[in-house]
Amino acid sequence: MSDIAALVADNLDIWTGAIERKSGAGRGGGSKRISLYGIERLQALILDLAVRGKLVPQDAAEEPANKLLPGIERERQRRLKAKEIKNSKGPAKLCSEPFEIPSGWIWLPLWQTGNIFTGNSINATLRSELAANGEGLPFVATKDVGYGFEPIDYHNGLFVSFDDERFNIAQPNSVFICAEGGSAGRKMAISDRAIAFGNKLIANEPWPQIDPRYVLCTYLSDFFFGCFSREMTGIIGGISRAKFLALPFPLPPLAEQRRIVAKVDELIALCDALERESADALAAHQTLVDTLLTTLVNSADAADLAANWARLESHFDTLFTTEASIAALQQAILDLAVRGKLVEQDAGDEPGTTLLKRIKAWQAEQVAKKQIRLPRKPLSPVATDEVPADLPDNWSPVRLGEIIYIQSGDGLTSAQMEPGDIPVFGGNGINGYHDQQNVFRETIVIGRVGFYCGSIHVTPPAAWVTDNAFVTHFDERSIHLPFLRLLLTATNLKEDENATAQPVISGAKVYPIVVGLPPLAEQHRIVAKVDELMALCNTLRARLADAAENRRHLADAIVERATA
Repeated sequence: MSDIAALVADNLDIWTGAIERKSGAGRGGGSKRISLYGIERLQALILDLAVRGKLVPQDAAEEPANKLLPGIERERQRRLKAKEIKNSKGPAKLCSEPFEIPSGWIWLPLWQTGNIFTGNSINATLRSELAANGEGLPFVATKDVGYGFEPIDYHNGLFVSFDDERFNIAQPNSVFICAEGGSAGRKMAISDRAIAFGNKLIANEPWPQIDPRYVLCTYLSDFFFGCFSREMTGIIGGISRAKFLALPFPLPPLAEQRRIVAKVDELIALCDALERESADALAAHQTLVDTLLTTLVNSADAADLAANWARLESHFDTLFTTEASIAALQQAILDLAVRGKLVEQDAGDEPGTTLLKRIKAWQAEQVAKKQIRLPRKPLSPVATDEVPADLPDNWSPVRLGEIIYIQSGDGLTSAQMEPGDIPVFGGNGINGYHDQQNVFRETIVIGRVGFYCGSIHVTPPAAWVTDNAFVTHFDERSIHLPFLRLLLTATNLKEDENATAQPVISGAKVYPIVVGLPPLAEQHRIVAKVDELMALCNTLRARLADAAENRRHLADAIVERATA
């Protein structure tokens, strides 16, 4: 096998360039929107090579691992006799050996690696007692444990009195792993002091013949996590202590354990440096993109925009190389569109003020027909300081309540939840609706509550909308539907949302928002230009996805070749 350092150095662009979008926490923890996939694969490779005996060379002169067993058993018996530990055993031997290990290594069931035991559960009363102690041994819960190489947080304010015999105490250099819940098999750490700990954690006090850091490296390997995961059961997911004790463990000679740990520390530090550099580079790149896009958005007019865009376009290949940068470009396009800077104005267009008069006439007609209602609280005129900056002369500053009316959809009955062909918006996963009554024609739907609050959708010609969303009514003679969608998408409808756990918007929040109303002909020109530029963004995103996928495949191929 080639030297691991050369493997890293020769493929830096792959390790640092292979990224992917990330929606939640993984084994590495956190909730980053971007995963440095290549570096994570490199870290996994290092740990996998470590537990397979391929990270450092073997030394035939070293005492083989099976010679450690008598000393391990003597230490276990000594501690049992001194009543320092309880007598617990797993299976005498493993059912099978997961993979071939080097000469001088042996496979053990995990229980032979140390004194393994669980912590204690605490209720609210006992938690209050521990919080009142002020000093003693730290009590560590799952939330205080990281994802492997991170230190434990001992400063949660909970302490167990030194003479309190109700708690199981783990000694310094114990290795912990979470055994239950969403973090099972993922959260783990080594303690640097004696601690009490929660019942969802399993402690392993390794025997002197086994390096605690090597145990941690094994726990962190994909091989061990796979074995661990296969034994998990239950709705919330967890592993029993008996099954945990029976997990396979590859044991090298003690001297090799220490060489492995030293090499892992060295290489993981290199990975951390690469990750910091990659994160810094991404942050610097995004700052540059944001700065240039700010200049673009602040263009004086369409002519100035054209010049700024031309300068930007010549550097597309280096600027828009991440999801975040492309998303920022899309937002800049929307901002330019609704500020009148995306296309040239035409003095011959019917001005926005004329449109507004026609819209008000439409509103009066609709109110008379009881199709819509005016806002309960009359809208105040747009003040001078509320007018969007640099709004073109033929645009009219208006409040949204002057040009749209929003109405909640209908509640669903159990009979109406039957499958059907008519799509449902705001229906919490309901795919169709069988009743033809109360069907809305093509219009704009605004998410009203929950996760989709403020989201903008255009319905097909026939749709049904639940009371989780707003149906938008407007004068189609004066407002181009695709432009209204752009306008609402670019506007932060949740800026003053209710301060509740579940976001909610209402007409009282939406109607006062000030926007610019352009001539109808310009609305059409804006939509055409936005469609053209969004197609460009989609092309950039497709290229980015292809490049990222290729780098991920390369990273996987290198890992597979290195472990073959």
